[in-house]
Amino acid sequence: MSDARWYVVQTQVNGEARAAQNLMRQGFEIYLPRYLKRRRHARKIDLTAKPLFPRYMFVAVDVATQRWRSIQSTFGVARLVSNGDDPAVVPEGVVSALRSREDKDGFINLDRRANFAPGDKVRVLAGAFMDSAGLFNAVADRDRVSILLDLLGRKVRVLLDADMVAAA
Repeated sequence: MSDARWYVVQTQVNGEARAAQNLMRQGFEIYLPRYLKRRRHARKIDLTAKPLFPRYMFVAVDVATQRWRSIQSTFGVARLVSNGDDPAVVPEGVVSALRSREDKDGFINLDRRANFAPGDKVRVLAGAFMDSAGLFNAVADRDRVSILLDLLGRKVRVLLDADMVAAA
């Protein structure tokens, strides 16, 4: 695959794994960037692997030597993203830039910093202070934020998981 270039495949809904398996079975190299999404359920927070681009993945194809048209009829694939009749080439460096952001387990590291300014009104989504309104104070560390809650008539500084706070 010396002249292989990256192209984009649109998959069927929730069909990324099926499309990836069937494309690899046909001899294509695929890249499905994933990240760990924090999920709150029943007062617990867990991490689940999710596609970075839902319904899309990359496939490496040498159009001169591989039968790339078979991608269109692969189970799990909705279509090969194209410009007219020709598949649309992903610009050089896009896939390598994504891969450079992967951790040792192959997941893309997303920037989890809170995007609030000091004084912004926030609401607590979970935990002991659920549904409480407060003011954003500062970013405490990579995963936690400091907010000011009005408790019993005075402002109290509380550290919370960044995912537990949303704009009010």
